[in-house]
Amino acid sequence: MKKNIGIADRIIRIIIALTIGVLFFTEVITGTLGIILLIVGAILLLTAIINFCGLYTLFGFSTCPMKKAD
Repeated sequence: MKKNIGIADRIIRIIIALTIGVLFFTEVITGTLGIILLIVGAILLLTAIINFCGLYTLFGFSTCPMKKAD
């Protein structure tokens, strides 16, 4: 898998995932919506950790800066 997530994108994904987690475990968001958001948060966190987003690949998008050839 080729990296396609840049640093700013990773930070945003981690912040959103942690926010969702805190809101869920403090019972601010509950029920089905809470579970769905928790799953979305887990996916965001996972993609931030592995630096790869499958949807970005499908749409030909990348936030990872291009490396210069030496």
